[in-house]
Amino acid sequence: MTDKPERPENEQDAVDGLFPVDEHFEEEVVEGGETVRHKGIYVLPNLFTTGNLFCGFYAIISAQAGFFTQACISVFVAMILDGLDGRVARMTNTQSKFGAEYDSLADMVTFGVAPGMVAYSWALHDLGKVGWMMAFIYAACAALRLARFNTQLEVTDSRYFTGLASPAAAALVIGMVWALSDFGIDGDLLGIAVLGAVITALAGVLMVSNFQYNSFKKLDLRGRVPFVFLIAMVLAFAIIFTDPPRVLMLIFLSYACSGPFMYLMGKTRKKPAAE
Repeated sequence: MTDKPERPENEQDAVDGLFPVDEHFEEEVVEGGETVRHKGIYVLPNLFTTGNLFCGFYAIISAQAGFFTQACISVFVAMILDGLDGRVARMTNTQSKFGAEYDSLADMVTFGVAPGMVAYSWALHDLGKVGWMMAFIYAACAALRLARFNTQLEVTDSRYFTGLASPAAAALVIGMVWALSDFGIDGDLLGIAVLGAVITALAGVLMVSNFQYNSFKKLDLRGRVPFVFLIAMVLAFAIIFTDPPRVLMLIFLSYACSGPFMYLMGKTRKKPAAE
């Protein structure tokens, strides 16, 4: 005869038994050479990460309803939030292992699953099994890219990414959908569906490639910069807002091509030296 579990003395004990918050949200950090246990989570950086996750989820829902412009804009907003959460954590000294893991999971949804689903809902579904396979290849490559990035974070040069970063790959796929759908080009056309499948799969392959991409992490905007730099930023914003879908697509297409281009440039430089 098995022993019956003890009944909780009151309702609060029952809630604590189901949701032991302190147990699950404790982590050890090293401060001043000593190991310190912190309870709870930081609100501000995780708020940006939650916004990132919401944008990815909203993009999936919008794409399934046929609102592709809203879905694409949502992913680009998520890119901004994803860039802010880490910087806010460093500026406020609120980095944590929980935040890093949460950010990685949110990125998988927003930049791994959402772009594949948006592309599939827009055009790839007309290709049948080939269409969803291309979307799955993208999502799987995004997962592999994030896993490799997390495991090599401490040993790689922070100035460069190995493989196309998942936000940039998502921007390439989403920019294609936004630019073409905004022109009124229907994803039901076979040629457009094939183009979408090729770009989606290619973006996934670039994520798991060994091409080096500039991370721009050494760009410090907190210090003084020449006045010309401010004028260049104003012009850049003006150019982007003249035609956001096409301009953003061209920017991220150029960035995606920069990795293979720099690789080929390095090969051509090594050949004359060897000769």
